[in-house]
Amino acid sequence: MTYIISVLGLVVVLGLALLVSNNRKNIKFKPIAIMVVLQLLLSFLLLNTKFGLILIKGIAKVFEKLLEYANEGVVFVFGGLMNKGEFTFFLNVLLPIVFISVLIGIFQYVKILPLIMKGIGLLLSKINGMGKLESYNAVASAMVGQSEVFITVKKQLGKLPEHRLYTLCASAMSTVSMSIVGAYMTMIDPKYVVTAIVLNLFGGFIIASIINPYTVEESEDILEIHEEEKQSFFEMLGEYILDGFKVAIIVGAMLIGFVALMAAIDHTFDLVFGISFQQILGYIFAPIAFIMGVPMSEAVKAGGIMATKLVTNEFVAMMELTKVQAAMSERTLGIISVFLVSFANFSSIGIIAGAVKGLSEKQGNVVARFGLKLLYGATLVSVLSAVIVSFVL
Repeated sequence: MTYIISVLGLVVVLGLALLVSNNRKNIKFKPIAIMVVLQLLLSFLLLNTKFGLILIKGIAKVFEKLLEYANEGVVFVFGGLMNKGEFTFFLNVLLPIVFISVLIGIFQYVKILPLIMKGIGLLLSKINGMGKLESYNAVASAMVGQSEVFITVKKQLGKLPEHRLYTLCASAMSTVSMSIVGAYMTMIDPKYVVTAIVLNLFGGFIIASIINPYTVEESEDILEIHEEEKQSFFEMLGEYILDGFKVAIIVGAMLIGFVALMAAIDHTFDLVFGISFQQILGYIFAPIAFIMGVPMSEAVKAGGIMATKLVTNEFVAMMELTKVQAAMSERTLGIISVFLVSFANFSSIGIIAGAVKGLSEKQGNVVARFGLKLLYGATLVSVLSAVIVSFVL
């Protein structure tokens, strides 16, 4: 029965993408089928094999060690504010982003990261049937972040037609930045974080290939990566330290606002209607949770968490998940965890449109116009990844 629901979920997701396709005649079904099969194989490898277990444990161990190193700096500055035995979200989860940001800066500076992004991007372009620029952008988004990635391709940004720009922005919204992966791993199981990152990479191309199909001519298949002016090593360190701290502060500020707002709305709805706002959202999103493979008995609770992620952000939703995970089955927990690992939410529309507009005002306005379609596509990527995981859990 679970396999039948998973197959139904896969059909529904691809059907919902087809529903808003702007050119169905151009859809290339062969690369889509190959990528779906690859997603199934990779999810099985990562979640159901000894090799996958060893690989994920190794990755988790690396991030665990990095967070330990980051904690040294946090304790040195904020040690007096920390209560022993207490978990402080800002200090334990957000501030380590600063150290991860520094590492990304160092790998960028010594040209290791650009080499990895170009290499994986080139390999992906052979599989997905799309351009080198689109493939590089998807990998780079997962490495450097959804807004910073556009700086690396700004030479081509102003010349791109709307259909290629959509794919670039959809990839950026479907992935997550490596700088905050460690933060996710403190809230949900690392194996689901790693699996979601891998699946979303292919999922972004699958959904974009259906919603926004096109062929890149060989003469247009050019990748020009913008190199920033050469900085000294310590200038670079200072810049990435400040960038990491800004991200931590921004995420912290958004959490304060969103969590407080959700609490106020929930309480108001409870007083007036006798049911919380999150429960209402849960009922609305329950059918989507069900086709993702969540048992009907847990679909409303799971739907509420999914909706929270969409209207606020993934951090708020992950915090909600940690409160109720003890009452959830392992299958539901895995499916919802994978769904949460992406930037697909309303606030990301503004972040991406703003990032593009800062480099090209004309293209920023184009992105703002297709903002809702962008969110629709990125949300389908998250649902698709969750459905794929439901086959192997």
